Amino acid sequence: MGIGKDKAGHGALRLAAWASSALLGWGMAFAAPLPVNAQSLPPDQNLDDTLPTPTSASPTDPNGATTTGDQAIQPANQTSTSSDEPLNARLRLTGIDPTTTGSTLDNDLRRVNLREPSVDDLRARRYPDRADAQGIPLGTFTLRPSINQSINIERDRTGDVKDNRTFLQTDLRSTLTSDWDRHALTVTGEGVWQRNVSGTGQEKPTVNLNADLRLDLPANTTAHITAGYQFYREDTSDPNAIAGATKQSAVNQFTTGLSLERDFGVLRGTTAVALTRTVYSNAVLSDGTTVTLSDRDQTAGTWRGRIGYELSPAIIPFVEVDLGRTIYDQTRDSNGYARSNQSYGGKGGVEFDLGEKFRGELGFGYQHTEFDDSRLASVDSPTIDGNLAWSPQRGTDISIGLSTTVQPSTTAGLSGYTAYQLTSTVAHQLRDDLTAKLTGGTIWRDYPSNGSAADETEYDAAFGLTWGINRYLDLTSNVGYQLTTRDVGDSTRQFQAGLGLTVKR
Repeated sequence: MGIGKDKAGHGALRLAAWASSALLGWGMAFAAPLPVNAQSLPPDQNLDDTLPTPTSASPTDPNGATTTGDQAIQPANQTSTSSDEPLNARLRLTGIDPTTTGSTLDNDLRRVNLREPSVDDLRARRYPDRADAQGIPLGTFTLRPSINQSINIERDRTGDVKDNRTFLQTDLRSTLTSDWDRHALTVTGEGVWQRNVSGTGQEKPTVNLNADLRLDLPANTTAHITAGYQFYREDTSDPNAIAGATKQSAVNQFTTGLSLERDFGVLRGTTAVALTRTVYSNAVLSDGTTVTLSDRDQTAGTWRGRIGYELSPAIIPFVEVDLGRTIYDQTRDSNGYARSNQSYGGKGGVEFDLGEKFRGELGFGYQHTEFDDSRLASVDSPTIDGNLAWSPQRGTDISIGLSTTVQPSTTAGLSGYTAYQLTSTVAHQLRDDLTAKLTGGTIWRDYPSNGSAADETEYDAAFGLTWGINRYLDLTSNVGYQLTTRDVGDSTRQFQAGLGLTVKR
């Protein structure tokens, strides 16, 4: 779908083709289940088991997408106007972590080298005496820390421009979970530090902290109080990145939220509010000049509500609405545009839970985002969002995620674009101490027909092996490839590979 074409007609055809491909992929998965296993909830993500059903995305998520459907699956490092921690946590069930940062390929490589239990929480152990690390007891809490040290190579190419590097990466992960009779508190933390050994590629450090307090209230009511902090550096492939910058902007994001879920018999209701504060640092150009990006600093709030009807314990149709408002610190950005905006949307769909080995949801809807500046066209998008977790046999897991997000732009005269993303993960326990994992996906960034930007499509795939040496040590390896094609402009190719050792307790 290029500039100057009839994007209304071509956009509909492309979205239909995209959705058909997703459904065909699902059908192939059901018809021929691979002996490989998709990513399920890792030991350090017990939060997923405690949070309410996924809901539509709010106006700003940790990766920054403006008002969307389920923010679970948005491209990393994109400024947003929506945030919904319960949704994000549930979406991790699909093998997609909406709070991860860096390029999509970076996120895939971090996922494929995690050693995790299956969807049904059963492990087909050949050796009963082999067990995973049990964590460190701290009163009524259990701390489960791990550290991975790896050496990696990265090869980037955009047109004739090449950027290669070799770097060391340290991944720190930790989960603190309560062991109470009622209520539950889960605190998760993750940090990624990189240091280039050779080459000139940009280092991509990240920090991600999240806390969720679940309160079991009377009358079949559950409340969640959430808070989080995230730090990351924008990726050079981000549409909003500064061209020619040797150091992209560092983003600091603070989130908080409150949700209530109540069971009214055959009816289930959920309401939630969320608040996100996003602050951008300066970018540095190759000549040492700094570019101030404080005009992107923003505060976003959202409200969402959902009603579901229990046809049976396994099938629950639902309808959902969401409202959002994003306010920028500066009334107008450096190009003179007022980018504060409001959004509203809705969707209908169905949740299904056919037991521990098969569950998920699928929803279709519409999202509208309108900007304060009349020169910026509103963004209207049909949405498709969902997730599937399936374990066809013990030791094999398959997960699929679908997401639609509306993301703002920093280009003069351009309001934003819609991103449609499909992500899948297949994981298989080859033997008791060896797990293989394959992840892949695609993102279609659809710009408005009256804008000056061209559409682009991103494809990515990664493969990893994890060998459990013993309960405290894992040897990890991974390789991945990412291709971004543009209707106008050069394509971008990225290759990564790494080998590491994980120490856990």
